[in-house]
Amino acid sequence: MARDYTLHRKARAPQSGIDYRAELNEEQFSAVTSPPGPALVIAGAGSGKTRTLTYRVAWLLDQGVDARHILLLTFTNKAAREMSERVRQLVPHDVSALWGGTFHSIGNRILRRHAEDLGLTPAFSILDRDDQKSLLSSVVGSMDIDTKVRRFPKSEVLATMFSLVENTGVELKDLIEARYPYFEDWQKEIGEVHKRYTKRKLETNSVDFDDLLVLTLRLLKEQPDLLALYRKRFRHILVDEYQDTNSVQCELIDLLSADGGSVMAVGDDAQSIYSWRGADMENILSFPERYPGCRVFKIETNYRSVPEILDLSNAAIRANRSRFEKDLRSARDQLGVKPALVPLEDPSVQARFVAQRLLELRDEGVPLEEMAVIYRAHFQSLELQMELTSAGIPFAITSGLRFFEQAHIKDVAAFLRFATNRRDETSFKRIALLLPGIGAKGADKLWSAWLATGWAAKDEPPGWSEVLGGLKGVPKKAAKHWEQLGYIFDEMTPGGEFAKPSDMVYSVLEGMYDDHLRASYDNYENRRSDIEQLMSYGMGFDDVLEFLSQLSLLGSADGEPTGDKSELDAEKVTLSSIHQAKGLEWKAVFVIWLAEGQFPNGRVIEADDEDMMEEERRLFYVAVTRAKDELYLSYPLINPKSYTGDVIQRPSRFLDDFPKEMVEEWRVGSSWEEPDWDERDDEVDEPF
Repeated sequence: MARDYTLHRKARAPQSGIDYRAELNEEQFSAVTSPPGPALVIAGAGSGKTRTLTYRVAWLLDQGVDARHILLLTFTNKAAREMSERVRQLVPHDVSALWGGTFHSIGNRILRRHAEDLGLTPAFSILDRDDQKSLLSSVVGSMDIDTKVRRFPKSEVLATMFSLVENTGVELKDLIEARYPYFEDWQKEIGEVHKRYTKRKLETNSVDFDDLLVLTLRLLKEQPDLLALYRKRFRHILVDEYQDTNSVQCELIDLLSADGGSVMAVGDDAQSIYSWRGADMENILSFPERYPGCRVFKIETNYRSVPEILDLSNAAIRANRSRFEKDLRSARDQLGVKPALVPLEDPSVQARFVAQRLLELRDEGVPLEEMAVIYRAHFQSLELQMELTSAGIPFAITSGLRFFEQAHIKDVAAFLRFATNRRDETSFKRIALLLPGIGAKGADKLWSAWLATGWAAKDEPPGWSEVLGGLKGVPKKAAKHWEQLGYIFDEMTPGGEFAKPSDMVYSVLEGMYDDHLRASYDNYENRRSDIEQLMSYGMGFDDVLEFLSQLSLLGSADGEPTGDKSELDAEKVTLSSIHQAKGLEWKAVFVIWLAEGQFPNGRVIEADDEDMMEEERRLFYVAVTRAKDELYLSYPLINPKSYTGDVIQRPSRFLDDFPKEMVEEWRVGSSWEEPDWDERDDEVDEPF
């Protein structure tokens, strides 16, 4: 049965008095005023996507649609609030009955109304991440799991596993095989934890964030009358950032609009960069096929960037096969400057170049807060953080903590600190708490036992394995790990002398900390890369005490502003991963580490997976489209790596995706001559 829309066949004069033709460009106007029915709006970067959605809601209200029949789905509460507020400012209508919010908030509203149908009460609790981890730890603790020999995944990793299972529909077995192969031996136990965790949530009248979607979908699929009620209620569904939907969100929208519903999905396939958390770009690509009669609108006028930047971004993304064809056009008439391509000798020279150019741009009148440096992975900001700190250039990091403030970096540093200062209680306890079966009280007892040995006060180096091995009070669960601890400290202090800082970090990582990373963090690879980068940094030091001093100073330093402090307190350069930079913009943007194995990511290259490589290219597209006026693309020609020596790096393949005349190549302060890659047969990362 066809849906009965409350929208006139012939558009009537807007009650609000808005002149939609004057307020919108032709592309936006076509989408905003389109008749009811399925519609896909491909809105390119900087094209006014939010404006289009907001005016679409206003248009529906102006055409007599009751606000209660509109459902606006977003990915952030901030986006929902901004759109709702802008609609209130645009139209005189009462919009309080409009349902607008994130998928999770809308799921929560529905579940509160019908909780009893799922065995819950309307007063159910929503578990945040910490609550979820606590409940998972309790479940694991209630099971007979022997973790003395090998580590069982921590609650953080289990939570991520179960979330991916719920949001992608993949089987737990397949997920472990593909993403967590080092836990395959624990597959049966992990599956049992999942079952018991689900049961405990129901027993405690609790849901986690994934349940807000999964249970809502289940409710609507199992209750046809309820589904009919909500289909009748939500006659006009609008979805923001549709390219980021996962399988559950996509199915939920399809279910609510299945009766020939009026659904408008707005997004940009070229900015789909979240597959690692369950987003499926196929949802937006297949939308026209899933919705017969779907109208497709393309909004290609960009209000952000100069033509030179858009020409490069258009050319770069054309190398992808899976995409909607579109070309961004700049609304800015005046030509700007070509993006700069800057090969540099090594990571340190790259950092110095960026710092110097930031100061030059500031002198040219570009405020520091209008500049950003973005990168593929957080560890790639290490040299830059050090250089900016040294140069007194203030910076803010959106990609996480400052490099040396991260927990895993501080964990590794604790080993070095205790090796050099056997009275360091804080470092001793931090190390102890990493081991299974040791809590705060256990760490206190072990510290007392350590003091009782007398070695804390002695000047001569101990035989670590002998002294630590004989320490009283070590729990049986931690015995083997504690024994390994002694061997690690022996290796860090060969012959009673301190090894080089990079060698000490390596001993910690390979001796035990890599196992801890795998079991404790869902982003194991990124954290290991951080520690490898710390190892590389340590190669510049022979003295471990000097190395530790620099870690402390850089970890706590806040780059001091240059110039008049009263004018610059609010000024900070932004350092950000590309994922965190999505949706943001700056006048000047530096994209660093554009080298094979760095960006695109080395694991993606090794996987030889076309879909993964296309997502890497979309990341590059997102990066370059953050820039308004100036864009700098840089890469180090040499990467000093621990133990393998200096490595020659190939430029990123993404730099071959656009004609060379689109950029201006800069040669900056180096006698190094870049190899002619077309005449070389060797591959990435060849040591000298």
